[in-house]
Amino acid sequence: MGSAGTETHNGDAIAVALKAVRDDYVLRNPKSSAQLAQAAKSMPGGNTRTVLYYDPFPLAMARGEGQHLFDVDGHRYVNFLGEYTAGIYGHTDPHIREAVQNALANGVNLSAHNTLESQLAAILCDRIPSWDMVRFTNSGTEANLVGIALAKAFTGRSKIMVFDGAYHGSVIAFAGGASPINVPHDYVVATYNDPQGARELIAQHKDDLAAVLIEPMLGASGCIPADKEFLQVLREETEKVGAVLIFDEVMTSRLSAGGRQALLGIMPDITTAGKYLGGGMSFGAVGGRADIMGLMDPGNPKGIPHPGTFNNNVITMAAGIAGLTKVYTADVAVALTKRGDRMRDGLNALAREKNVAVQFTGLGSLMNMHPAVEPVKTPQQALGCDGRLRDLFFFHLIEEGIYQARRGLVALMLPVQQEDIDHYLAASGRFFDRYGDLLKG
Repeated sequence: MGSAGTETHNGDAIAVALKAVRDDYVLRNPKSSAQLAQAAKSMPGGNTRTVLYYDPFPLAMARGEGQHLFDVDGHRYVNFLGEYTAGIYGHTDPHIREAVQNALANGVNLSAHNTLESQLAAILCDRIPSWDMVRFTNSGTEANLVGIALAKAFTGRSKIMVFDGAYHGSVIAFAGGASPINVPHDYVVATYNDPQGARELIAQHKDDLAAVLIEPMLGASGCIPADKEFLQVLREETEKVGAVLIFDEVMTSRLSAGGRQALLGIMPDITTAGKYLGGGMSFGAVGGRADIMGLMDPGNPKGIPHPGTFNNNVITMAAGIAGLTKVYTADVAVALTKRGDRMRDGLNALAREKNVAVQFTGLGSLMNMHPAVEPVKTPQQALGCDGRLRDLFFFHLIEEGIYQARRGLVALMLPVQQEDIDHYLAASGRFFDRYGDLLKG
């Protein structure tokens, strides 16, 4: 009875604290509120991208510069969200801007092969170890759809193994359960970071299994890294049964020039990617072994088609080339990963010092806040946290001039300076002090 009473009291206190910060948020942001009301006249709920919506209304940004965002009410924020990992170059990188301007000057929508697509393809195949060849798409979602199609065509099988908590795009999502708009593949859903369970399921479905599709770190479920042993088991077992192993490195490709596969030395058959690799423009890519990718050779009489009006659009091609050759070089990737590791270590040390039940999971420049005592290793543990405490952290940071995802995601951008990271650490410390009684677990 005493424990339940304590939980109720604590829950009430969280609700009171959250109402207070939300009320302050409403008072400070009347123009963002008005912007949503105006947008709702022509878009459902005033929204065209679900992840950006939150109650009572989302901030409306007027412009970005470097690492900063400016909302319609005149507030400035350090952007620690980095466009959900796509905005690694910041808002106004001069190399990206010059490349886009030059591409525009030479004409857009050229209706043909161009000289830029092969340049970007060669750069990417040199960086990603598993890519003998690559094809371009317009998003990570599309890259994963194409990767699945390739695996099914290559193996002649139908089943696709995915993992609880995974997000492979808007129509291949299993974070918090299967999305109602998922494409209707024949899925086998396994438990993330459970090597024995995965081994048994692969053996059970070996005759029908076309592919195993996995994020080397769960993104949408809270930056939960896959254990190396787990990924190694997937590599070994798929080879045994002739299934295709697909790494979705749309997020984790930033961890080194060659993604997490290069750091671990585990080579998938296909890798999907996207986000920042297109220089901040709409972009996706699917690449892999030459014998698999050869199915998309239009000269192959047994090949499969892959159209797409904007697959080779000159804006994205030019921005991607500039970004990877002039900005996000291999050395810069290493440095950003180290910077993120230091930030996450600093946040976890601060939480221990303040004796609060908060942890930051992730790898390199990607991390996520969880109000939890035990190490978060599975999506179920992340879902078990009190989401209101993440909301409280989000609105607290907004007050502090820091913008990140409501779900607790941080994705560092290159322009973010050490003084910005110091500010984030200090603001987090003030959050721990301000709400310490609610963060004891």
